[in-house]
Amino acid sequence: MAKSTFLQDFKAFAMKGNVVDMAVGVIIGGAFGKIVSSVVNDLIMPPIGWLIGGVNFRDLKFDLPVNPLHAIAGVEQEPVSINYGNFLQTTLDFLIIAFCIFLLIKGIARLTRKKEEAKVQAPAPAPEPSAEEKLLTEIRDLLKNK
Repeated sequence: MAKSTFLQDFKAFAMKGNVVDMAVGVIIGGAFGKIVSSVVNDLIMPPIGWLIGGVNFRDLKFDLPVNPLHAIAGVEQEPVSINYGNFLQTTLDFLIIAFCIFLLIKGIARLTRKKEEAKVQAPAPAPEPSAEEKLLTEIRDLLKNK
């Protein structure tokens, strides 16, 4: 019986709105990251590489010399490389994604602020007078006229 309670608790947790919303956000965020990476890799970096002499940033690297202590007689080892171009590309991807998210949050904040200002600017209608107040107003008006 404890097993069914565990499954019910898990189902209640998984179906909460916050968990589902977070899952949707992660999936959309991953897809958005792919789009922004494509914009950077396919649209922004090629012209920058062309401007600086046809360099592809992903190919930029510094090869370390082969360590003679690990060299095996007669077998050539590949040098180890520090891929700083890939690091530059990934950093640029991050900066563009962060900038896009900043603009998105700023736009949402602006819309929220406008909605709140609209609520504040619209004055609340005056409350309808009660039946007693209406009766007293009529009596006052009748007394004035006499």
